[in-house]
Amino acid sequence: MKKYLGLSLGILAAVGGFLDMGDIVTNAAIGARYGLGLAWVVLLGVIGICAYAEMSGRIVAVAGRPVYDLVRERLGPRAALLNLIASLLVTILTLAAQIGGVAVVIELASGVPHVVWVAPVAIGLWIVMWRVKFEKIEQVLGLAGLAVAVFAVSIWWLDPDWSALAGQAAGITPPAGEPVPTYFYYAITLFAAAMTPYEVFFLSSGGVEERWSAKDLRMQRATALIGFPVGGLLALSIAAAAAVVMLPLGMDAQSLGQVVLPVGLAFGMAGMIVVLFGFFAVLVGAAFETAMSCGYMLSQYFGWPWGKRLPPKRAARFHAVVAGSVLIALLIVQTGVDPVMVTEVALVGAAVALPLTYLPVLIVANDRQYLGDHVNGRFSNAVGLVMMVVVLVAAIAAIPLMITTGMGA
Repeated sequence: MKKYLGLSLGILAAVGGFLDMGDIVTNAAIGARYGLGLAWVVLLGVIGICAYAEMSGRIVAVAGRPVYDLVRERLGPRAALLNLIASLLVTILTLAAQIGGVAVVIELASGVPHVVWVAPVAIGLWIVMWRVKFEKIEQVLGLAGLAVAVFAVSIWWLDPDWSALAGQAAGITPPAGEPVPTYFYYAITLFAAAMTPYEVFFLSSGGVEERWSAKDLRMQRATALIGFPVGGLLALSIAAAAAVVMLPLGMDAQSLGQVVLPVGLAFGMAGMIVVLFGFFAVLVGAAFETAMSCGYMLSQYFGWPWGKRLPPKRAARFHAVVAGSVLIALLIVQTGVDPVMVTEVALVGAAVALPLTYLPVLIVANDRQYLGDHVNGRFSNAVGLVMMVVVLVAAIAAIPLMITTGMGA
């Protein structure tokens, strides 16, 4: 049983990456606008994150080195500092969106405005990170987040036109009448959501926290190759549910309250309770990931002692960064900014930061000095190189598309 619970690290990393606040609403908005016309992007993102997460986990298991440690060593202090600044800003913005998202979920359940819940949510998150063991957090939140699978069940219950859904998923071009730049802007945000850097920062650092070694290689691969596809399928189920219910009616999905409509239509109040519970779990999980990733990044760059296992006396700066990140995120959300908008900006920033994050991973995964006989094979290198080209294209196109489309308006 303990072996299977070990997969929860990958599930937590995956649902936090594919199902944070902005991704939930964006998937529903895309489903309501394009149906499953961007399913190919989710598939591409799943392949990319599986490839690089597997490399990162293998590096941890064999060499005991987390990702950001390698970024600094391979890029040098200056280039790594640029990556650190970009990744840290993106991750703090994403953390702010998660805290705001949890508050919105509580608002939907209680009717009390979400701004009232922002501070209690942030304080509760900090207490959990401070007092609860790493393994318990990943197991509870990772498995509880699977409640979002109620979207997939609701699609089956609503009995849609399956051939129409399959036809949408088979397309790789914009529907008639849809602007091409807007279509590709959404494609890049979906891809960045799948490949966002904090996922591998968290997964690789979590592997160090759990003391992975070469004997854990099978579990490490399973963590990456099962967890992330699960996250991708959950994201697709949200888009598909919106395609079934909202697309035929010409409805938009711009808020969390609109996202849950298909589940409410299928299962009524019982379904709403399940989906809000699932959203609460995945958003708290994403907040945990992003807050911890801030501490991991900064500590690994400067060579500070780090890790949730270490008491504050031994890793004071790490714990201070985690707490400070939560505080900054709290202040951002408390201004009243829309959590969805915050995450959309963060995703564009993540797309720009992708190459400097993943290139060192690909290089080290081929270095026998670190990995010996566990270096990449031909297949892993082929997938890694193809995805690196896609990452570069996304990084170059992200900001111009954001400007020209008005963030997909």
